[in-house]
Amino acid sequence: MSEISTELRAALERASSGASTVAVTAAVERLSARYRTVAAADSPILSSRADVLAYAVYRMPATYAAVRLALLHGLDAGLGAVESLVDLGGGTGASVWAAADVLPGLAQATVLEQVAEAHRLGRDLAGDTLPRADWRTWRLGEPVPAGDLVTVSYVLSELSPSQQQRVVDDATGAAQRAVLVVEPGTPDGHRRVLTARAALIDADWQVIAPCPHALGCPLAVDDWCHFAARVNRSALHRKVKGGELSHEDEKFSYVLAVRPGEAPSPGGAARVVRHPVKRKGLVELQLCRPDGSAGREVVSKRQGPAYKAARDVAWGDAWPPDPS
Repeated sequence: MSEISTELRAALERASSGASTVAVTAAVERLSARYRTVAAADSPILSSRADVLAYAVYRMPATYAAVRLALLHGLDAGLGAVESLVDLGGGTGASVWAAADVLPGLAQATVLEQVAEAHRLGRDLAGDTLPRADWRTWRLGEPVPAGDLVTVSYVLSELSPSQQQRVVDDATGAAQRAVLVVEPGTPDGHRRVLTARAALIDADWQVIAPCPHALGCPLAVDDWCHFAARVNRSALHRKVKGGELSHEDEKFSYVLAVRPGEAPSPGGAARVVRHPVKRKGLVELQLCRPDGSAGREVVSKRQGPAYKAARDVAWGDAWPPDPS
């Protein structure tokens, strides 16, 4: 379970205090319908204060959880110290909150966003909690400031193919150390991530997560690579989404790449690309392997330490796990 930080939960509760549940629910329904329409947006999707608050209530926790888990995978794969972050199309700052939670050296963050109301709410939520967070008005085609890590989370689906390419190129040009692209865990989202991955590899960047190789994706033909971050729902979140469960699973696709020399050379670990299936005396893993293949591996109780490790491994983890 990915518990959002106490500070972010409290900030969201303060921001939504006194807001009309009916109005927020209506805005959530509008935004949900728009996000399900995979097409370039003619105008900003967040067009009012109600839209921005609705986005913060129902999308910030999920975006936070996805970016946080992707960064944790990156740290396991050798992502080095990150002192500065630039978030392209960052909305109300979910990626910055996630990075601040798992990157202890993060000292400065810049959120580039075109919607002024998102700036205001993002600043209100951040307060004095986030490390030197700065919101700047930015539109596609304008210069992107440099940062150790540049994140592009849940942005590409709102753009045309040529605009998507421009954003990935801008992110690559501005990043001093690493680029993270996150999209919904759907076939369409995975295809956009594959296109970004190909651009990063063509630019001689090193993919460190989730892929254990720089070869063609073995899942690209009849499947898609995605992961899931489970996140707790607040009471308001449950109301506006009409959900009864206390949690939801945010499924996402992503690619994290670093400049050459910024991470160790890839080792021999594969990536677990589905929930492990655990039966009596065995664990079945679906793996993406360093040789560019993907497939099933069964670990039985007779394998001793490997079986014990397989019982603890999770969807998205490296396999075998680092002994340290």
